Amino acid sequence: MTAKVYIILVNWNGWMDTVECLESLFRQDYEHYRVVVCDNASRDDSLGHLDAWASGRTPYVPPEHSPLRHLSTPAIQKPLDFLLLDRKSAEQGGPGSDPALLLIDGGGNLGFAGGNNAGMRYALARGDADYIWLLNNDTIVEPDCLTRMVWRLRNQPGPATCGSRILFYSHPETVQALGGGRFNRWTAISSQSLGRFLPASQAVDAAAYERQMSYIVGCSWLLPRAYLEEVGLMDESYFLYYEEVDWVLRAGGRYALCYADDARVYHKEGSSIGTPTGSRPSSLLSDFYIFRNKLLITRRYFPLGLPTVYVATLIQAGRRALRGQWDKAWLILKILLGKRHFDY
Repeated sequence: MTAKVYIILVNWNGWMDTVECLESLFRQDYEHYRVVVCDNASRDDSLGHLDAWASGRTPYVPPEHSPLRHLSTPAIQKPLDFLLLDRKSAEQGGPGSDPALLLIDGGGNLGFAGGNNAGMRYALARGDADYIWLLNNDTIVEPDCLTRMVWRLRNQPGPATCGSRILFYSHPETVQALGGGRFNRWTAISSQSLGRFLPASQAVDAAAYERQMSYIVGCSWLLPRAYLEEVGLMDESYFLYYEEVDWVLRAGGRYALCYADDARVYHKEGSSIGTPTGSRPSSLLSDFYIFRNKLLITRRYFPLGLPTVYVATLIQAGRRALRGQWDKAWLILKILLGKRHFDY
């Protein structure tokens, strides 16, 4: 029997991205999967829009200028077999039915970790999950993506988790990440993802990139159920950023990190939360969690690195001040002085 995979997406004010992702997901050639979307108290009536799409009341209209329309068109047949549950009911496994799509009303903004954890608790409570695939909602995927990731994980000797080849949605000919990235414990900086900006057509030594990985990019991460049972779920205290690094460090080397180079995911990269990219500066929200969590993860795992992390953080605050970004520079200084919560 084909192993059962639960695919988990977290949505926050991004229902149009989520619908496009779902239109591509329900074209997977893999035989046995279910999709779970946890909504983090979106302010754009995301759950209402997703309900209308899944029931067929609202037709799917792909983005007008998408270079990847072929991965989400023509629209899949509706209505879908779906169910909407509150978080408590979902985390208890829901009713006896086994819907193709489960929508979870998170009841609040649970963050990246909390939203994923709600979906993972549902999968664990159901008792039939073999694998969990964490996937960003602002992605679309090739029809054979999940098949190739499961194959790669099953052919990895010993316990392991698996990433994928991630390409830029707007420039699908360019690599965003080859599976994961590196983490510098002395600066608490997650370096640019491995393979970033390589031409997608360029042949790579996947094994060499796997040896460089400190963590798998949470944008696309396939894990066996045993990982959740042995290591635990994501740490919700991070809320946003560094959850992947923490999760790998907590595993203590018990699971190898690999990626399926032929499994392709196309990612829009953080448009909803203001993640910094080459063309877009960081938002105050992203800066707060990036710098707060650098200190959090350093205190937890590498306390001897705190002095150098503080110096590196001060340098980054200075760079923002030189660019005239005084609000961001002051925010970083307040984090160094003990600020722990973001003022929305």
